[in-house]
Amino acid sequence: MMTRRTLFGGAIAGLGAFAAARLARARNANAAGKFEVEHTDAEWRKRLTPEQYEVLRQDGTERAFSSPLDQEKRKGVFACAGCDLPLFNSETKFDSGTGWPSFWMPMKGAVDEHSDSSFGMSRTAVSCHRCGGHLGHVFDDGPKPTGLRYCMNGVALKFKPAAA
Repeated sequence: MMTRRTLFGGAIAGLGAFAAARLARARNANAAGKFEVEHTDAEWRKRLTPEQYEVLRQDGTERAFSSPLDQEKRKGVFACAGCDLPLFNSETKFDSGTGWPSFWMPMKGAVDEHSDSSFGMSRTAVSCHRCGGHLGHVFDDGPKPTGLRYCMNGVALKFKPAAA
């Protein structure tokens, strides 16, 4: 018989397992020595804000409509907040209405894509090629010319305005 106590206990155990798997993934990526920029977990925590750490190193997602970069309209480049690698040119940014900065194409060689089946969904996760930091996801409902929507966490990015 399912009681509230067993349901709640199962939910807590599931969340704990999910958090442990995310932490293990981040540790394994760094331990593998496969990124140009690598730091220990303690170093990442020191270099990043708690919000940046949660997204970039723990595959978190910021709250929709919380990033000022969603409304950024100036010309420039959006770089990785973890390692400063230029990722997206402002000319590829568009307003997707989702509450996250969205782009129809990354800069050549700047991001890596991999399958993400967390939360029971099948998606394509996007990470920084240089440091492996989680940036967001890519979907096939974007504008021309690519038809893609790179839906990025603003906290994982920093904006560098073009020189005047």
